[in-house]
Amino acid sequence: MSSNNQEKYKYKIEIQQMMFVNGETCDPPVETTSLIEDIVRSQVVEMLFQASSLAFKRGARSIASEDLIFLIRHDQAKVSRLTTYLSWKDLRKNAKDQEGGGVEGADLLEDAGMLNTAGGPGGPGGADKKAAAVAKTHKIRLPWELAFMFREQPLEDRDGDEPGPEEDRELEIMANKATIQRLKMADERTRHMTREEYVHWSECRQASFTFRKARRFREWAGISYLTDSKPHDDIIDILGFLTFEIVATLTEEGLKIKEQEEELEMRSSKNSDGGDGSAGKKRKREHHLFDGPDEDQKPILARHVEEAFRRIQTLKPRTRALRRFGGGLVSTKTQIL
Repeated sequence: MSSNNQEKYKYKIEIQQMMFVNGETCDPPVETTSLIEDIVRSQVVEMLFQASSLAFKRGARSIASEDLIFLIRHDQAKVSRLTTYLSWKDLRKNAKDQEGGGVEGADLLEDAGMLNTAGGPGGPGGADKKAAAVAKTHKIRLPWELAFMFREQPLEDRDGDEPGPEEDRELEIMANKATIQRLKMADERTRHMTREEYVHWSECRQASFTFRKARRFREWAGISYLTDSKPHDDIIDILGFLTFEIVATLTEEGLKIKEQEEELEMRSSKNSDGGDGSAGKKRKREHHLFDGPDEDQKPILARHVEEAFRRIQTLKPRTRALRRFGGGLVSTKTQIL
């Protein structure tokens, strides 16, 4: 790779780690990671452009977190994961300020487990109930939600619970179907790992475009040229969350396209062999993440990523289908992954 490409593409290792976590077991070629990095950069530019347009319509000079979340409002599962992430980030920041950094380095899932466990620090009752109340206080409410359509909000009970907790739980379960499915896939892929393998998996799972790389990310995406003011730290964190989701979506869709190609090759070889497919048929076996190289296992190529991006772009929101066509070219926005 030339020096110009090395300066242009700065996230090869991070993208490889993200692809590894999301199902890619081989080392993808440089062309694949470079194409994904180009797509991620173009998506960041598109998101900032659309968010700046929304902020301008609100009469604001800077982008708010709600402007970015509004762009993915149709994906309830992604919005739910993002708001949960921001809630825990705010909670950890406040806890760090109050306790002098006592939760530094703690994992978000571990923090959630502490809140949901009755026998946490301080015993059942006071400490956990207080922590749960703090977490509840920092729950993010979005302006386009149903509750904001009314001037008066429902009062809390004496116990501190909002009315209708079962309905909220059902909505949360419906919104987190994609998250549950992804966790189930991760459980299947890590079930037979050794301790060392799982440590490596956990390290790859923490790959990010923005974590401890905020300045590098701003320069890479050209944020100073896209926004008038310096974006808030929450904006960078949201972009870091969404860029990981973009790589995950492209990887999962690219794997599906690669499997479809392999099935077509198997069918064509079976027909050319006279129906039995004994010569060209590939033997499928259970393949784990840390197995040796497999001749039949092929990495995701650039054409798979291109086809994956094309398919995702054709999935338009329902509102576009209801728009009347008046002839000529229609200006459409890039679909956010």
